[in-house]
Amino acid sequence: MTASTDLDALTDFFGRYGVALTTGDVAAVAACYALPGLVVADTYSFSFASPAAVALSFVGAAPDYQERELVAAHAMIGDVQPVSALLTEVAVEWEFLDGRGRRVPGERYRYLLRSTDDGPAICTVIRTA
Repeated sequence: MTASTDLDALTDFFGRYGVALTTGDVAAVAACYALPGLVVADTYSFSFASPAAVALSFVGAAPDYQERELVAAHAMIGDVQPVSALLTEVAVEWEFLDGRGRRVPGERYRYLLRSTDDGPAICTVIRTA
């Protein structure tokens, strides 16, 4: 097994992750993470050590997506850099679609992914400008 830099595999992974986020499927969101995991932004950081903790941290996001009427998320993958034998850093800009089919700009993140027997898993998420 080696660090995943294959764009098709990364596109598939972030596609599943985006569907889980916009449908509020917190169990599927949690399944996308390696544990322990870490989220870092300018004003906060938090970590989680169990699938339940991952799910709990994303429970608040679902109402935000619903309030904004976001029905789909598309990960625009930018820079992909292997970090080690099993780690890959991926820059992603999220673009959303609302219920009327309009594009809604999203945020940018850098993800540190670990290659596992089940595919990529998110170790660290960094919210970028």
